[in-house]
Amino acid sequence: MQKTSEFLHVPVLSEELVEGLAICPGGYYLDATVGGGGHSQLILATAPNVQLTAIDRDANAIAAAQAKLAAYGDTVQFWRGNFAEYEPGNTLFDGIIADLGVSSAQLDITERGFSFRHTADLDMRMDQNQSLTAAEIINHWQEAQLADIFYQYGEERLSRRIARRIVEKRPFQSTTELAEVISYSVPRKYRYGRIHPATRVFQALRIVVNQELDSLEKFLARAPNWLKPGGKIGIISFHSLEDRIVKHTLRGSSLLRVLTKKPIMAKEEEQAENPRSRSAKLRFAERVDE
Repeated sequence: MQKTSEFLHVPVLSEELVEGLAICPGGYYLDATVGGGGHSQLILATAPNVQLTAIDRDANAIAAAQAKLAAYGDTVQFWRGNFAEYEPGNTLFDGIIADLGVSSAQLDITERGFSFRHTADLDMRMDQNQSLTAAEIINHWQEAQLADIFYQYGEERLSRRIARRIVEKRPFQSTTELAEVISYSVPRKYRYGRIHPATRVFQALRIVVNQELDSLEKFLARAPNWLKPGGKIGIISFHSLEDRIVKHTLRGSSLLRVLTKKPIMAKEEEQAENPRSRSAKLRFAERVDE
């Protein structure tokens, strides 16, 4: 178990998120991906008597958020689990937020195995209680399955070539070992491009290990039912696969009116201070009266 002090996550698009939620005194809000608690803290501090429910799959994140939000006492309720499986009962919220994908802390804590920048076991589980890991996929799935997930979830054009080399060279123990083999399985000109050759494969593995897109679709199908009329939902995504699902699901819901025709992007100042905000896209919708 990691120390909560190690779970440091810089929330992106904070001003834009708080403004778009239009937080009201006495309102009740749901942070479906609490992370380190940064967005939740801003929501609670914006207006008096605000209540909040905070969700995360990651035990480290829940512990860090509990420490960060301790001053708010029982106005904050915590629930650990996949946001797609959350059951609010009869509760309706004035606003719902979700900050998708992997957090800064999960990337930076070496042992979690999300990043190939440091040597670690091939793990990538957001929920450490689940059995499926990146190592299981890489070392045991068939070549065709690997190629398919690299192409579908990583949008990797060289997926078949990479999958073939991985099968030839496995088993793998560490993130850096896998990244090196991926790097040498692509043409030389791709090895030194703008992004590392392993980036898309690692994204695909993370999505599959954590069933991220399936969970997102289920969550977005259910979440509008949890909003009060006039309540708002704000979703921050970090890659095109997520954003496409968010865009079309919000637009296709009979319970919602889309408030952002184009996604809100981070300002230049925030992008300079926090490079991870460069790919962030925020979309809002509002619950309409039935």
